[in-house]
Amino acid sequence: MSKAARRLVWLGLIAFVIVMGYFSFRRGAAQQKNTITVGIMAGSKAEQQIWDSVAHTAQQKYGLTVKFQRFTDYSQPNAALANHSIDVNAFQNYPFLALWNQKHHDHIVAVGDTIIEPMRIYSYQSKDVNALPSGSTVTVPNDANNESRALFVLQSAGLLKLKSNVKLADARSIVSNPRNLKIKEVDASQTARSLNDVGAAVVNGNYAQTASLDPHKAIFTEPFNQNSKQWINFIAANRENRNDPRIKKLVKAYQTKATAKKIKQVSGINQIPAWNLKLK
Repeated sequence: MSKAARRLVWLGLIAFVIVMGYFSFRRGAAQQKNTITVGIMAGSKAEQQIWDSVAHTAQQKYGLTVKFQRFTDYSQPNAALANHSIDVNAFQNYPFLALWNQKHHDHIVAVGDTIIEPMRIYSYQSKDVNALPSGSTVTVPNDANNESRALFVLQSAGLLKLKSNVKLADARSIVSNPRNLKIKEVDASQTARSLNDVGAAVVNGNYAQTASLDPHKAIFTEPFNQNSKQWINFIAANRENRNDPRIKKLVKAYQTKATAKKIKQVSGINQIPAWNLKLK
C-alpha cells in the first residue's frame, strides 16, 4: 500500500471515530436530558413499589427514565439536593422543609404533593385512648418537627393541652396534663419498637408500616382538617430548577390514578394520596 493510500485510510479512520463520538455524545446528552434522579428513604418496600409504579408511568407516558438514590437518615436527602447530587427528593412535609431552609440557608421548594401519612397512637396495654392509665409513659419522636406533630395528636386525643397559638410544640408547651402522662422522646424510628415498654406511642405512618402495626388497631388517629395541609409530603426541588421539564413530567407521572391505586394497594390507610385531598 502506497504512502498516500495509508494516509487516506488513517484519515478515514479518524473521521469515523469523530463521527461515532459525535453521535455517542448526542445519544448520551439526549439520555441525560430524559433522566431524573430521585432521592427517597431506604427501607420501605411499599414506598419502593409506589415509586416503581411512578417510574413505569414516567417512562411509558413521557419517555422519562427515573433513577433512585436511597438514604437512611432524614438529614441526607436535602443535603444531596442542595449540592445537586440528585434532581429532586420525596420524603418530607412542609414544616420539615421550612426548618431545613432556615437552618441551612437553602432554597428548596415543593413542586408537587404526594401523600399524607396520618400519625396514630398505638398501645399494647390499652384498647382505647380513654383507658390509658394515669402516669403512663408515652413515647414521641425526638426531632422538633415530629415531636410537635405528636404532641398536637395527643392534644386532639384529649390527653393533654398545649399553649394557645404555639406552632412548634415541645414538652415545655404543655399547659395541662390531667393524667400526668410521662412524655418520653425517642428517635422516630424507635417509637414503634418502644411499645413493649411503655403505655402508648405516637408513631409516624411510615414507621408504623415498617413495624407491621395494624392502623385499624390504633387507639387514636390524627384527624384531617385544614391544619393537616402542613403534614402533606411532596416532591421537592431546588428553587432555580422548579420549572425543569423533567421535574414537571415526574410530578405528572406521580399524580395519576395509577399511583393512587398502587398507594392503596401497598399501604392501605397508612398512606393517602394527597394531591386531590379535600380538607375541611
